[in-house]
Amino acid sequence: MEVIIQPTSEQASVIGAHIIANLVRDNPACVLGLATGGTPIPMYNELVRMHREEGLDFSRVTTFNLDEYVGLRPEQPQSYHAFMWEHLFSHINVARERIHIPNGMAPDIVAECEAYEAAIKAAGGIDLQVLGIGSGGHIGFNEKSSSLASRTRIKTLTAQTQEDNARFFGRPEDVPMHVITMGVGTIMETRQVLLLAFGQHKAQAIVDAVEGPISAMHPASILQMHPVAKALLDDGAASKLALNEYYRWVYDHKPDWQRFVRKRSKG
Repeated sequence: MEVIIQPTSEQASVIGAHIIANLVRDNPACVLGLATGGTPIPMYNELVRMHREEGLDFSRVTTFNLDEYVGLRPEQPQSYHAFMWEHLFSHINVARERIHIPNGMAPDIVAECEAYEAAIKAAGGIDLQVLGIGSGGHIGFNEKSSSLASRTRIKTLTAQTQEDNARFFGRPEDVPMHVITMGVGTIMETRQVLLLAFGQHKAQAIVDAVEGPISAMHPASILQMHPVAKALLDDGAASKLALNEYYRWVYDHKPDWQRFVRKRSKG
């Protein structure tokens, strides 16, 4: 796993946006896996800026979101459908028919999960997956002890995850207990992963994910086995890493051709 540490979440988010933008420019018909929550918002803001000011074209891009709450209608403000339209989709030229988000109102949740997996396969797989990480080390809504080979399915949230997400609902008890989420195995089949984590409160989860043993008790730790995984961290999230200075040294001494922030020609 490549670990990229920046002083602030904004600086790390700009790097993440450039990695995505480079992919979109190189492969205009790429497939993006997207995440919700507060963590990716600065990166989405930068992608919106690139679209508006630099002409970054999403018209042929296909998207798949990680997860959705069971029992929330798409138009409810706490739904991940609403989140994505508020923070990204309504500000770029992505085609509505190319957007995929699990249907938390599906009458048959098992069939919905199977159909979601089939849709990912039909699209040719996900080229780049954006991830956040929960305080307990979950990716998507794959809580502790989730199978590392799991596929898209229904999951029951822990009380900690409900509490972490209560800011969007008002009270922890208002957070739905069930979700549809891509599985760990689904995530591991993506061609590239961007794991974003910001703030001191994510520091222990990042240690477990990056430097700890691979374990279902820390689902994000499986990303150590992913061939192209990048962790984008601010100083707070990176503060407990044993190899903190080494990661900074490696990133600061990348050869120019490996750098993510490209200068675009005006021609």
